[in-house]
Formats: sequence, C-alpha cells, structure tokens
Amino acid sequence: MVSTEPINQVTVGVLALQGAFIEHIHMLRSIPGVKQVIEVRTKAHLESVDCLIIPGGESSAMALIAERSGMLEPLRQFVRTKPTWGTCAGMIMLSDEATNAKQGGQELLGGLHVRVNRNQFGSQKDSFKTNLHFPTILGEKQSFPAVFIRAPVISKILDDSVEVLSRLEAKVGQTDAETIVAVRQGNMLATAFHPELTSDNRLHQYFVHLALQAKQ
Repeated sequence: MVSTEPINQVTVGVLALQGAFIEHIHMLRSIPGVKQVIEVRTKAHLESVDCLIIPGGESSAMALIAERSGMLEPLRQFVRTKPTWGTCAGMIMLSDEATNAKQGGQELLGGLHVRVNRNQFGSQKDSFKTNLHFPTILGEKQSFPAVFIRAPVISKILDDSVEVLSRLEAKVGQTDAETIVAVRQGNMLATAFHPELTSDNRLHQYFVHLALQAKQ
C-alpha cells in the first residue's frame, strides 16, 4: 500500500509550562505535515522538536516557571534558530521589550525586535472577537476570526527585519485601528490573539509550512 503521508514531516513542540497549550495540540493533530506533537516541559523535550509554539497564558508566570526549571536559556537559544510562534503571552515572551509589566518586570526570551504593551485591552471581561486580514498569508479577500483575551499589542517595531502581517481594522476601546497585532521576523511568528480558540486552523497550517520549509 502506498503511503499518502507527506514525505517531509515535522515534530511540533508546544510549550506546556503554563497557559492554553492543550488547544494548540488538538488543532495541530489535524494538520498535514505534522508527524508528532510534543508537550515541551524540559530541555530534552525541546531538543526533540523541529519548531515550537509558545501559547497564551500569563507571561510573567510562564517566565518564572521557565527560569526555575532551567528552561529559560535553552528556550532563548531555540527561538533564535528554529521556527517559533508566540501567541498572546507567547508574543510577549518573544519580544525584546515589554511595557505595562508587573512590578519588578519579567524575564523575556527576546529576539523578536518589537516592543509590546501587555494587557492592552484590559481585563478578562474586555475580551473580544474580530476579523483580521492577513493579505500575505491568506490573500486580500480572506479574513481570520481572531479572539483577544487580555491581549497585548505591538506598540513599536524596533528593526526593519520585522514584517507586519496584520493590524486591527477597527478601534477597540482606547486602541486605534491600524494597531499591529501580528508580525513575522525570519523564523519567528507572533500574534497578539488566540488562534487556537477558533475552528480555523489556517494560521497553524502556515506555521507548519514555515517549519517544513526550514527543515528542507
């Protein structure tokens, strides 16, 4: 019997120290090109994956757990060399700078040359859903249903290597339309929202495609 599986496949890691990692795992399992999905909690787990998703959650708690478990430096090295996608809190973790942090600040992985503002839209009750366009990924006419929960935004691009993928298309509270909510920089992808909380897996497909390309 001839196999119908893609010749090239990737093992995808989802950082499972804290936050909404299960939803990412469920979505990834339905995507062609994914050989295996691993919950990443140790350096050995990290060394076994081709790419990594850092999920939403509480970025300061995630950073603290990573530091206490000896994962901070391995993660810093990984995100600079292999495909990594940060969603919501994960975007904060990847960024070079973060404002509106808790007293005392927090550790960041860095490498993504942006400044983010944490909790841009307020508390959990200020969560919302809106359609976004990703013209370079989905085409001009297709939109994506983005879920924002205590979400950050990108307040400043710090380097020309950062490509803006999507912006808010309407004013939300005190946040203006055209505010940046998704970027790519080389092997790094970052979104301010939770794509795993929808039934739309097109951004997960895109990330897997990036990982497959990197593995060639």
